[in-house]
Amino acid sequence: MPSPILDLNNVLASSLDRGGIDAARLTPGGDLHDRFAQAHGAVEARRTTGDLGFLDLPYARDTARRVAELAESFGQWFEDVVVLGIGGSGLGAVALREALLGPAWNERSDDDRGYFPRLHVLDNPDPRTVEGLLDRLDLRKALFVVISKSGSTAETMAQYLVARERVGLVVEPEKLRGHFLFITDPEKGALRRLAEAEDIPTLPVPANVGGRFSVLAPVGLLPAAVCGIDIEALLDGAAEMEAACRDAALATNPAGALATVLWAADTELGHPIHVLMAYADRLRAFTLWFQQLWAESLGKVKGEGHVGPTPLPAVGATDQHAQVQLFMEGPRDKIVVFLAVDPPAADVTIPDLHPSVEQLAYLGGHTLGELLDVERRATTEALRLGARPSVTLELGAADAHTLGALIMLFELATVYAGALYGVDPLDQPGVELGKRLTYGLMGRSGYDAPTFPEVDDRWRIGRVSG
Repeated sequence: MPSPILDLNNVLASSLDRGGIDAARLTPGGDLHDRFAQAHGAVEARRTTGDLGFLDLPYARDTARRVAELAESFGQWFEDVVVLGIGGSGLGAVALREALLGPAWNERSDDDRGYFPRLHVLDNPDPRTVEGLLDRLDLRKALFVVISKSGSTAETMAQYLVARERVGLVVEPEKLRGHFLFITDPEKGALRRLAEAEDIPTLPVPANVGGRFSVLAPVGLLPAAVCGIDIEALLDGAAEMEAACRDAALATNPAGALATVLWAADTELGHPIHVLMAYADRLRAFTLWFQQLWAESLGKVKGEGHVGPTPLPAVGATDQHAQVQLFMEGPRDKIVVFLAVDPPAADVTIPDLHPSVEQLAYLGGHTLGELLDVERRATTEALRLGARPSVTLELGAADAHTLGALIMLFELATVYAGALYGVDPLDQPGVELGKRLTYGLMGRSGYDAPTFPEVDDRWRIGRVSG
């Protein structure tokens, strides 16, 4: 089956009136080619030490079979599956659901869903959202999938406690455990201890797989499988992309080429804002998954300075009327990565209802899918004519196989980019302070609450006193 095709033509100097990358630099003997070869070597060294566990996930078929068995079992019993997880523990599930099932999956009838359950993801402890969902579900027919590798994620564990109490009000105590499944560290953590004490079913997050790289682990596979997504095809696509990206030559390593071009755009061409613009509503959540992956992996302190691009999600054609004005005439600090999807086989034909109205007549006989793809091509060309660089990933039908390949491509591009920037893409020290302060403010033992500076009320503009 075809994998995504990476088209770099519109980032090359030969295509742009100004800026761009000289193609010779990307070929053997060119400095960017050699720079990537060094980055590739650094990544391969980390592979041999076992640091890059996400590279092994496409081949962990025993785990995938266990996931499929649990998903089939739970799917027969429950009408709603609720994922409790934040960041990488929730974004991947939403991306897979929307990309492969469509944004309106939960609004479809039981028959239209093939009697697979609805899938909800609570990734933020907003009380209105949590309360709103729990109030409208029949909790007697709901499964809660609690995802936290550490078992101590404050937001997720708070949601778990709320959900557990609510379910306990409507089911018998001996049936309570059957409404929960934990996805967590295979050996340690609070969720692991609870699971062992109460015989709650679990699935593992491998110790060497971080949250934002875990979508091809049970973290993403279980929510996908429970809704009927072909997780074997997903893993097959990822495996093919992983194998295709083992080469140190840019011309045969799409993840390496993408990482190198985006790194050079940031560090050399002055384009630190990396826009991922998907021309399909069903890939909107995927752009948000990418945003976390790119931001949390690459935004780091390096020596006395700071590095890292800023990812920006966008969806066409909607954002042609929201952000493209900025992309075209604003600061020259952006490079756009377009996600191109083939029009669906069951496309929608635009009726030719007003042939005498010039503003409408030209649309008749075309399709909505054709219009959307033409909009993408036109936007790409407009950027090129304005000397604004872009690259395009052609996804074809964007099925489960292709999406698995796309996930692996971006994950590998992230670790290659980390090597190019000279930072560790697997850690996230910048978020740890906020976690510790949260623990202190919430009264967790062993953590001190911060002492806030005195507030000058003169600068709380609009504050109402009394």
